[in-house]
Amino acid sequence: MPESKAKVGEITHFFADINVAVIELTDTLKEGDKIKVEGATTDFEHEVRSMEIEHEQVEKAEAGQSIGLKIPKRAREGDTVYKITS
Repeated sequence: MPESKAKVGEITHFFADINVAVIELTDTLKEGDKIKVEGATTDFEHEVRSMEIEHEQVEKAEAGQSIGLKIPKRAREGDTVYKITS
């Protein structure tokens, strides 16, 4: 069965020195979810391992919240974040 993807948010800021993206969520995201980040020059997949809201570790975040997420590669403001489901 092919993978499908659903938008879960957009990157509003990226801290290059610590590789953390700030994502404004439009849907629920939780630890263990597989995401794909896409933009003009961005395209990679990542498993969510560590999320924070206001410097507090969380396992799950809802639509409307902004989270900090450590990611393996550079991302840019405006990049779209998708949740991958198989």
